[in-house]
Amino acid sequence: MNSPARPSPRQLQILRLIQQCLQQQKRPPTRGELAALLGLRNRQGIDQHLRALAVKQLIALEPRVARGIRLLTAPDASDAAASSIPTLPLYGRVAAGRPTLASDNIEDRLTIDPALFRPRADFLLRVHGDSMRDAGILERDILAVHRTAQARNGQIVVARLGDEATVKYYHRQGPQLRLMPANPAHVPLEIDLRQQDCHIEGLVVGWIRSGVPHAGR
Repeated sequence: MNSPARPSPRQLQILRLIQQCLQQQKRPPTRGELAALLGLRNRQGIDQHLRALAVKQLIALEPRVARGIRLLTAPDASDAAASSIPTLPLYGRVAAGRPTLASDNIEDRLTIDPALFRPRADFLLRVHGDSMRDAGILERDILAVHRTAQARNGQIVVARLGDEATVKYYHRQGPQLRLMPANPAHVPLEIDLRQQDCHIEGLVVGWIRSGVPHAGR
């Protein structure tokens, strides 16, 4: 008989949260509590992960019981298997005043091999807006980013101005930096580096749409 499938990184995270609640509160969490701990807006995704964990025989679910989650195996038993699964952190939008690439802004970890991209990707960033539309980067696409502070003219970069990150073409001449959109409806960002700081967070090396990776140009 085949052994149960391994948990995904997100499912392993949920297993650990269940174990922590059992240790600290002496009772399993509700779906709503799990969603809150993971920073999710609703519990629909939690339900899907819990059902998958039950199919993999890692938990048992009691129907119509708010805390009807029973742990069948310790998360540590799955660590060795899960650690070999390549994942990348996905950063999402954040509220004003918080750095976009802060560790607490990680929305998820996706099972994507960093070596699919050249140079290899270090993190993922969800696109908001259509300023890079004509470069093939659309709203809600997921960018694969190689972390580096260096860029050449014409490359697409993730640049940080204050607490906000933007994705644009990089053009620099001396202290004058232009961050160029790929959509005529948007204006370039003109930055005098003698007066304003701009930090390059990384180089866009590809993007993902509907689960299909695209190599960067």
